[in-house]
Formats: sequence, C-alpha cells, structure tokens
Amino acid sequence: MRVAIAGLGLIGGSFAKAIKARTAHHVTGYDIDGETQERALREGAVDGTGAGGFGACDLGLVALYPADSVEFIKSAAPGMKRGSVIIDLCGVKRYVCSAVKRVELGEGVTFIGGHPMAGREEFGYDGSLSALFEGASMILTPEPSAPPDKLRAAEDFFISLGFAGVTVTTPERHDEMISFTSQLAHVVSSAYAQCPLAGGFEGFSAGSFGDMTRVAKLNERMWTELFLRNGDYLTEQIDALTCKLKEFRDSISGGDGDGLTRLLRGGRVIKEEFERKRKMQP
Repeated sequence: MRVAIAGLGLIGGSFAKAIKARTAHHVTGYDIDGETQERALREGAVDGTGAGGFGACDLGLVALYPADSVEFIKSAAPGMKRGSVIIDLCGVKRYVCSAVKRVELGEGVTFIGGHPMAGREEFGYDGSLSALFEGASMILTPEPSAPPDKLRAAEDFFISLGFAGVTVTTPERHDEMISFTSQLAHVVSSAYAQCPLAGGFEGFSAGSFGDMTRVAKLNERMWTELFLRNGDYLTEQIDALTCKLKEFRDSISGGDGDGLTRLLRGGRVIKEEFERKRKMQP
C-alpha cells in the first residue's frame, strides 16, 4: 500500500518506523516542522515527504492534536482517491468523529476513528520507536456505515505492526473508558508529583514514587486539549476517586483500623483480578 502520515511526533513517527520495519508499504510523511520531515527521510522512516501524499495514498493516518486533526482531515480528505481510508489517531473520539461527520470526504473515502494504546514519557520525533506498538491494543471507532472489508483491512494492518489486538467500539464508550484507564492516571500522577514533599524523595523511595510519577512527564499542551475535549467523563472519574480518597482519609483520621483494612483489602482483591485477567489474555 501507499501510506501517508500527517504528524511525525511520537505516534506518527513510531507508525512510520514500524511500517518501514515490518512491512513493504511505501510511506509518505508530513510534518509542519520541515526539519523533522527531512530527518525522517534521511533516517529511512519515510520514503517521501509532504501533505500531497494523501492524494495518492491507500491509507492515511492523522497523528495530530484533536482540533488540528479535524482541520487536516477537512483539507486532505476531499482530495483522496476512491477506495482509500483515513484514520485519525487521537486520544479522544467523540469530538473528532462527530466533527468529521460534517466533513465532505472524497467520493468512496472511508473514515475510521482510531487510538493506539501506546506511549512513553518521551515525546516528539525524538521519542518515536519502531517497536512502540508491540503487544499494545489498537482501538477503532468506525461509523456503522463503514464498509466491513475496509474495517477488516484496517485491523489486519494494525496487527501487522505488532499490535496484540484490535478493539472495535463506539466513540462514546472509548471516551468513557479512556477517562479512567488513561486520563485519570495522568491527572493523579501530575498532582502527586506536585505535592509539597515530592522534591525531597531521594533516598526515601523503593520505587513506588517513580511508579506513581512516571506519566507526570507529559506533553502538557496535548494533554490539556485531551482533558478538555473529554471533560464530562474525566470530571466524573476525578469525583469518584475523590470520594474513595475521602473514605481512606476518614478511616485514618478516625483511627478506624477495621474500615481501613477493608478498603485496602478491596484494592488488593481488585488488583489481583486485574492480573488474573491479564494472564488469560492471548
């Protein structure tokens, strides 16, 4: 296939590298930063550069911030060839998918919402890795009218890049679950890293401090947009966590050992169930 990628940061750059490492597809990469484009070309992550690659591609991947993704799709999709597919890779789906519904795609062009469940603390092209998606989950949120053969082809494509599986769901279900599994974790990590005693952790942590603060190292501009585009679900999760933290605080401040033990046991049992389910996954 001819694959075009818009945005050569952590996700787009990793897709380019993974495609070149694992397939025979031709890749055109576009980035607003011309130096990044040229570097990707120099390093063999792409075969060509420029936004014009979307006009001739079989598959277009849009790895930009949500609002930028919508604007790029508005400009590129009408000129794509019949039978091609365009997939956004944003971490929120309701906003992007609903906006793209109002876009006049090229005749015979299929749009599918997507979100690769992979990342790392480094960002930008410098952080991109050909192995970033190995063992990860890919989420797709197609319109009900999406041609089944296009959806199957998209699933096969992502599996070929090392993804362990593809989850097909709705934009609403995606955003609800991501508010808990991803966005809330980033909020908690950032808040924890900003607690008064955090600056003096040296010599006082066996690893849990590092675990809890790992995803506080983030791209604040991107995550601000993701949080605000999913604010209704995310605030629900923050409220739920706040209630649970209050239960812990009340048990500790009130000297309620039995209540505290029940809370801790509840977390342990749930974590053990998480681990059991993970081991059962293929």
